[in-house]
Amino acid sequence: MLLQNSNLGPLNRLCFDNLVPEGRSGYGANQKLFKTAYQAAREFADNPKGWLVLVGPSGSGKTHLAAAVAVERVQKEQPVFYITVPDLLEHLRSSFNPSSETIYDELFDQVKNMPLLILEDLGVHSSSSWAKEKLDQLLSYRFNRELPTLITAILLDELDERLQTRLRNQVICSTHYLEMGKNEGSGYAWGPGLELQKQMTFDTFDWKRINLPQGQRDNLEKAYRLAMDYAQSPDGWLVWQGVTGSGKTHLAAAIVNYLYQSGQQALFIVVPEFIDHLRSAFSPDSRVSYDQLFERVKTAPFLVLDDFGEQTATPWAQEKLYQVINYRYNARLATVITTTRSLDELDNRIRSRMLDPKISLLFALSVPDYRSDLASRPARKSFPRSDKRR
Repeated sequence: MLLQNSNLGPLNRLCFDNLVPEGRSGYGANQKLFKTAYQAAREFADNPKGWLVLVGPSGSGKTHLAAAVAVERVQKEQPVFYITVPDLLEHLRSSFNPSSETIYDELFDQVKNMPLLILEDLGVHSSSSWAKEKLDQLLSYRFNRELPTLITAILLDELDERLQTRLRNQVICSTHYLEMGKNEGSGYAWGPGLELQKQMTFDTFDWKRINLPQGQRDNLEKAYRLAMDYAQSPDGWLVWQGVTGSGKTHLAAAIVNYLYQSGQQALFIVVPEFIDHLRSAFSPDSRVSYDQLFERVKTAPFLVLDDFGEQTATPWAQEKLYQVINYRYNARLATVITTTRSLDELDNRIRSRMLDPKISLLFALSVPDYRSDLASRPARKSFPRSDKRR
């Protein structure tokens, strides 16, 4: 509905003044996510630009945030159209009725061109061809013109692929998840088999390694600083090169953990396992379609390709990886790649993209395997328990 001060009704109580900035989950990681979304909503209410997308289960607070933005804009005497997606589709259907007081074209044009449109519960609607077409027309129109839009949804993975592509576009959309652990399929949480990477943060990275020669210590510190800077504003490609155990995977995983804590989307892929998953996706028993898995990796707003070059070097595998690399290169999507290989060992088409200074930065870690380094360190002296307490 087109909101004015006179018809805010029950929305009046859903404002920023009675909203806890950390949310009410009581869980630390979720509180950080909610606080980030809260700040984004406040900034959007002050100056709506692009799209703000709030994703989370029922009760996570996304409706309160959306309503608070609407209330704030109305109090500033700015026009805003606030409606749930099921209600919007129902209004559009009913406007076809000859006895309807609302003309369909007028209603649709009004919604399409509103200075600020807030759509609640995207995905909670009829999946009929007509409904999909109307939503696609509406959102394509606003997306292409970058008209300020706020959308709430429970999940993104269950939406039409065209909608997912738009909602995950980092140039126009600022997407915030309000709860961790609810959206593993969307690349907002660590998947199975990546428990070690989940613990790899900047805080747990040993960049000092005091027993190394000064030159190697300087190299490791520079890599650490570079990764931290990149995590704060991922842009372009970062290619880590070095021996096994030099810290490449830890730095890449630390970037992903940093993004998760900031409520941003990231996807960590171990390349040999990714190739195996693609092969298995051809199986009739697979729960994930080949196209769905491949598209998810290709289009992820931020992607880590770990152990690149360790995969089976069949023509099929090489072609699949080239398609991923080429798509992300052309789309300028933020990507981190780790490899133990020299670039001369990689496919020429892939190597040329990794070496393009306009998009990619190659950093070689010159340090040895951390595990062998630990083994070479002198053993710590042990003391009786009573001495330790002193």
